[in-house]
Amino acid sequence: MELRQLRYFVKICEMGSMGRAALELDVVTSALSQQISRLESELSTRLLKRSATGVTPTDAGIAFLQQAHLTLRHADDAMRAARQARLSGHVSIGLAPTTAAVLGVALQQAMQDRYPHIRLHLVEALSGHLGSMLNARQLDLAIVFQVDTARRWHIAPLLDEKLFLVASPLLRDVPQGPRVRLKQLAHLPLVLPSASHGLRTILDAAFARAKVQPHVVVEIDGLAWLMDAVRAVHAATIQPGAATMRLAEAGLLRVQIADAALGRRSLLASLSDDELSPAGLAARVVLADVVRTLVNEGRWAGATLHEN
Repeated sequence: MELRQLRYFVKICEMGSMGRAALELDVVTSALSQQISRLESELSTRLLKRSATGVTPTDAGIAFLQQAHLTLRHADDAMRAARQARLSGHVSIGLAPTTAAVLGVALQQAMQDRYPHIRLHLVEALSGHLGSMLNARQLDLAIVFQVDTARRWHIAPLLDEKLFLVASPLLRDVPQGPRVRLKQLAHLPLVLPSASHGLRTILDAAFARAKVQPHVVVEIDGLAWLMDAVRAVHAATIQPGAATMRLAEAGLLRVQIADAALGRRSLLASLSDDELSPAGLAARVVLADVVRTLVNEGRWAGATLHEN
């Protein structure tokens, strides 16, 4: 199998046509078709379906296409690194909005300082979406809150976060003091993410254990919009420490939820070591170092590093 064959196959899938791909690649159609036939013979499976309207990948072709993209990207990174005689390439990292609020800029700066020739692509999305992007090889690394154990990911627990009640001091009947229990919040209007959000799953289970029916007045799946609603004194919310780091300037209260076993664990997930590029391996180390520094310096509210 040759890199040239992989490039040909990827281009055909992109163009949906053998003829258009041949024009893009500046080769004759017969030569392109011959290389694909050799590739299919070597793999002993059909990768493309040919019809009068064009060419589409088979199920085997779709699976092969994902790995072909990954292989070509690693090959390009290796050639670039060899030319420049230093670690280079590009890495895609996914963070949930709450995590990005405290980690995003610090990670960006650390990568720029240590590996200025690695191009960083940062993606902000819900944890479940980040997992789907990892599975599709659209991300190299992500910090997630739950994992599918059937996936071939490299998983490392990073930290545990306490949860906090966040509210305007002008909101009526807001509990006072450094800590509060869920049973004290039954009367309080809450704005929370919807059931599709991992944090909501954690909160629903905790309220059920406390035998409390929360008074949820609105569900918002965007962190910035949700916090705007809290600032407007419409309701309180419950968020992990990372989401509360800018509260001092916003004039909002932050009260730790004292219920036992209520918190969120952050996991560093990546492609398996044999799939991750040298640039990705380097970024994984930097990310863990930055998290450790932020927690040790007290810049990640309510967070404790995982023991292992």
